Amino acid sequence: MATTTIRVLLVDDESNVLSSLQRLLRNESMQIHTAGSGKDALALMESEEIDILVSDSRMPEMDGSELLTLVQKRWPRCIRILLTGYPEMESLIKSINQGHLYRFIQKPWNDDEVRGVLRQAARLAYAERERSRLTKLIQARNRKLRDLNQQLELSVTKRTNALRKAIQLRDKAYKKLEKSYMNSTEVFAALINQRLPKSRQTNGKVSALVKAYAEESGWDAARINDMTMAAALYNLGKVTWSDEHLMTPSDTFRGRDRDKFRTYPELGESLLMSLEPLQRAAIIIRHHQERWDGRGFPGQLEGRNIPEESRLLKLAVDFIELQRGMILDRLMNRDDALENLGIFADRVYDPDMTARFIALVHDKAPDLEPLPDGVISCRLNQLKAGMLVKSNLLTDSGFLLLNAGSVLTPGMIEKLMVFERTRREHYQVHIDVSSDEHVTPDDEASESAETSGSQDS
Repeated sequence: MATTTIRVLLVDDESNVLSSLQRLLRNESMQIHTAGSGKDALALMESEEIDILVSDSRMPEMDGSELLTLVQKRWPRCIRILLTGYPEMESLIKSINQGHLYRFIQKPWNDDEVRGVLRQAARLAYAERERSRLTKLIQARNRKLRDLNQQLELSVTKRTNALRKAIQLRDKAYKKLEKSYMNSTEVFAALINQRLPKSRQTNGKVSALVKAYAEESGWDAARINDMTMAAALYNLGKVTWSDEHLMTPSDTFRGRDRDKFRTYPELGESLLMSLEPLQRAAIIIRHHQERWDGRGFPGQLEGRNIPEESRLLKLAVDFIELQRGMILDRLMNRDDALENLGIFADRVYDPDMTARFIALVHDKAPDLEPLPDGVISCRLNQLKAGMLVKSNLLTDSGFLLLNAGSVLTPGMIEKLMVFERTRREHYQVHIDVSSDEHVTPDDEASESAETSGSQDS
């Protein structure tokens, strides 16, 4: 640990002056060194760390201005004070300009003035020493964080087989992001999806919504990247929660559970701030639970003081989580969730942004995530017998209606349309564009079991 004693070097070719200064400073909390010439002073500074240099102006071989200039170049943090009996303007200007003079003291000096100047310089030297110590400490910790991040990426790489499916899904969602951004984002998003149950893995839907809104609003590519990364990682702060908390609607939390819930945006931010490319996304995450009326958390920001990206993330998160039962102790269908956003505009949400967001969701398909090549998304009234279903069709509450690989029949389509009307939901079916439109006899046989099983669910 570095000593707190301030080291002072007095330089004068007159020994009686050095003795006088030593006596003057003997009761100060300083370690005093002396030198009779500029050459001796430089030699001493090679072996001792000097905080304050007090040099006489007129000395043979090397005057005070020359000494201060050399010290400034080699030991710039050393505070430099000039002692002069006959101040010459040219020499003084040289000391100030080249030696970066802190103060000058005129002979004969006033004892109280000298002690005051040295005490003030000592405080400055100590502050500079502490700043240097803290800078080195921060740099060391940052290096440690980078090492830990590299170890984490290596660990995730070793588990590639177990995470392959999750990585492929993330690659699809982030394909337009720059490579340097993708590496860090993939690590954390994989951790989230490994921790959350499938019904709580909302990141993909939220990312698709905010990306569609940002692109339609004309945001630049860098801003869209930050926005989609924040959407992909917004619930990072929940990875330490218990299974019970993960499955509990947020509006039902009370007491300590509610207090813990209100910390997750800040925890998510803190986990990302050490990664420079994700710092803007971290700020968006920190404020995505603020409210337009100032009653949100963690900062109780109000109105346009909330970052615009955070206002958008709040809309998208609530829209998806209302449909997943993650906010209220019941599931909302898509239309009711949109209506809820409109009701709380001007209290919870930015009213102008809410109107544009609702219009966007009404105009776009419910599933805004990009589809693979050769796959189209169809509403039920667009379906035809013989079409091949490419992915499972689920209700808004997560029940299976159709298995991937099913071949549609007229009866299946009709029953799906009835189910959609009675449940007040809107379904999109992913169809193979190259599928055969012929219905085989086996399809009719499988139809009854498929749709009746869905209704039982």
